[in-house]
Amino acid sequence: MTNERRLRPVDLARLAGVSAQQIRNYEDAGVLPPAARTASGYRAFGEVHRGALLAYRALMRGYGPVTAAGIMRTLHAGDVPGALALVDAAHAALHEERVSLRAASEALELLALEPPAPLPRSGGLRIGEVAVLLGVRTSALRVWEGAGLLTPGRERGTGYRIYEPADVRDARLVHTLRRSHYLFDQIRPVLEGLRREGSSAALRAAVAARGQALTARSRVMIEGAGALHTYLDRFGPAAVTTGPTAGGLG
Repeated sequence: MTNERRLRPVDLARLAGVSAQQIRNYEDAGVLPPAARTASGYRAFGEVHRGALLAYRALMRGYGPVTAAGIMRTLHAGDVPGALALVDAAHAALHEERVSLRAASEALELLALEPPAPLPRSGGLRIGEVAVLLGVRTSALRVWEGAGLLTPGRERGTGYRIYEPADVRDARLVHTLRRSHYLFDQIRPVLEGLRREGSSAALRAAVAARGQALTARSRVMIEGAGALHTYLDRFGPAAVTTGPTAGGLG
């Protein structure tokens, strides 16, 4: 027998600033380990549930409620490696966001060093002319277009691709970033940001703000992972899977 203090749903609710019903929902969803029941059928929570609640709330701030719930649910189902894999996947996704942000920064440097040159003639360029201008094959331009990176217009009547100055700029950026081994999925946000913001100055401000947000999120994710480690280290996989017994809460 242990002298562990019994906690009611309302006790945990006050700790997290949520309703007692939300605590019950957390247990039903697997966010908290299974609670024992008293002889009268009431839920009997303990310190392991308090630890789970603190871990979940810390995870939620950095990983979001869906991922945080998935981590805790997987953990309480007895799959510790699976729960940690979800943590790894979230950090990998954050890393990919950083890679895309770095690509945007390099693209902005390119724009600063190489302002768009005027086209050889008015009315836009055809695909072969752009290929010569960039020193690439026309097939590469078609692949980039098929991947959604380029969106040249079409000449009325002939249907030939027509690259306006902005299209040539985009093609030059894609070419430069591909030579730096960036993937299409990492280049796409750069072009979308440039088109959305309308200028390199606006995109530069957006990139800086995004960088600050990623740094803040990374710190919060580390805090959440630390809380998860504390929870596992204190209670161990067996306890967080089964929870306490009713008899041990008296």
